[in-house]
Amino acid sequence: MNRRPTLLTALALTAAAALMTLSACGSGDDAKTTVADEANGKSPSPSATDTPASAQRPEITFPSDAKNVFEDRKTGDRTKDAVLADSALAVNAVDEAIFEGNTDTKALGFYNTGKALESSITFARQYIDGGDTWTGVTRYYDYKVTLSGADKAYVTYCADESKSYIKNRKTGKVEKSPATADSYVQYNTSLARNDGGVWQTTSIASNGGAEECQP
Repeated sequence: MNRRPTLLTALALTAAAALMTLSACGSGDDAKTTVADEANGKSPSPSATDTPASAQRPEITFPSDAKNVFEDRKTGDRTKDAVLADSALAVNAVDEAIFEGNTDTKALGFYNTGKALESSITFARQYIDGGDTWTGVTRYYDYKVTLSGADKAYVTYCADESKSYIKNRKTGKVEKSPATADSYVQYNTSLARNDGGVWQTTSIASNGGAEECQP
């Protein structure tokens, strides 16, 4: 049993249409950079050097036994790189809420808004209400990004959840089982840049077992 329960979220029809054109717009053909959230104790994730500048960005912290690794997020295009950096921070913000056992964290609503925020809260509450958290490493890869005007973007990426597992918050017991095709998930997201320059995730949908993400 990999760590993410079956939930996921709303994807706007406009995002779905835009993502159909992403096959020619990958980010991996330029410089490839792996950014890991080391999360030793209470370190921020990702590092400040990969975060676009804006006022008062909240720090995101992970426990020492959990890590997100984000691959291939450097395109050489400044705007696309900013989109991908904030996309990763939106993922980390959801996980931080799970670790904290609290969906009222500063980062969750800072990097997610609208339907994405609603579904992210629901997703995190599944863990919290069930008395669970997670442990291990989740790898994010095969990023593709498309810009729509100055303030909208669409991102697809894959997640390898085969090495991250549900953990009981009270007992510390970890549920481990072999990886399956469903351990590899494709995410389709839309983002919008707000007045503060933050690319907030506005909608997200997932496809567990997606053929495009299989090893």
